[in-house]
Amino acid sequence: MSTTTSESEQGPEGPRVPRLIHNEATTEIPVHLLFRPAEAGQAGPAGQFGPRRGTGEQPRVPRREPVPSPVVDPELVERPARVLPSAVGVLAGGGGVAGCVMAAWWAGVLPPLAGELTGLPAYAGAGLGAPQWAALAASGAVGLFGFGGLARGRTGRAWVLGLFGRYRGTVRRTGLMWVNPLLLRHRIDVRLRHWRSEPMPVVDAHGLALRVVVLVIWRVRDTARAVLGVEDYERYLRECVEAALARLPADTEGVREKLTRSVAADAAVAGLQVFSVQPVRTEYAPEVAAAIQRRRLAALDAQDGD
Repeated sequence: MSTTTSESEQGPEGPRVPRLIHNEATTEIPVHLLFRPAEAGQAGPAGQFGPRRGTGEQPRVPRREPVPSPVVDPELVERPARVLPSAVGVLAGGGGVAGCVMAAWWAGVLPPLAGELTGLPAYAGAGLGAPQWAALAASGAVGLFGFGGLARGRTGRAWVLGLFGRYRGTVRRTGLMWVNPLLLRHRIDVRLRHWRSEPMPVVDAHGLALRVVVLVIWRVRDTARAVLGVEDYERYLRECVEAALARLPADTEGVREKLTRSVAADAAVAGLQVFSVQPVRTEYAPEVAAAIQRRRLAALDAQDGD
C-alpha cells in the first residue's frame, strides 16, 4: 500500500490547513486523529481508559480473566468394586487346608494326631520329593488366598481398593464378604461428621480483627476423589474454610449461607459434601478487645468527671 503525506500550507492571512495522509483505502486521514492528546484517552487509576472528548464513547474497562477452577480427572469417580460372597473364600480356604493335609499324608509327614482326627489310614509315605512339595505349596497358596480375602464390612465405613497404583473400586457393603487379597485396601469413614474449628483470625465489615469459631457438618460423598484426588481431604476441607472466611466478613448478613455455598463449591472437587458452615462464636481479637475496653473506660471516666 502506498501512502503519501501532504504538507500543510500556511497562507499569509488564512488559517493553517492540517496535514493529511493519502493512501489507497482512504482518501484523507487527518494526522491529528492519529496523535491525539494524552488527556483524551489516558488510562485511569485502575487501568480504565476514559472516553475521548467530543466522541461520545463509553469508558473502556479491561476484560477480567475468569479464575480457573480445579481440574478433576473425569475417570476418578467412585464405582462399586467386585466382591464375592464369603462362602467362596471359606470353600477355597477349606480346600487349601484339605490339600495340605493330603499332601502331608502322601509325603508321610502327617502327624499321628492329625491322622486320627481326619480318619486317614496309616501310610508310610513316599517322602518329600518335588511332587509333594509342589502339592503342599499349591494347597497352601489356595488356603491363604481363600482365607486371606475374607473381610467384614461395617455400616458407615468403606474400602477404597487399588492395585499397582490404579483405582479398582469402592466397597460399601456390610457383613462378611470375600475381597481379592492382592488389592490394597484403604478404609475411609463415610458417616455424617462435624468439625469444630479453633479460633481463626477474620475481619468484620469495618476491618477490625476478630476471632471466629465455626462448625462444619460434612461427609465423604465420593471416596475415590477423597482418597486419591487430594493428599489429605480433612486438611483440604480446613483450608477451604479458612479461605472462605478470608473472603467474607464475619459480621455480614447471611454469612452462614454464603460460607456454606463457598466451602461446598470448593470442597466438591475433593469428593466432599458440605451441609452447613456456621459461626458458633465470634469475639474481638485480644489487641482490639483491649483497645475497646480502654476506650469504654475513658468514656466512663469522662462521664463521671462531668
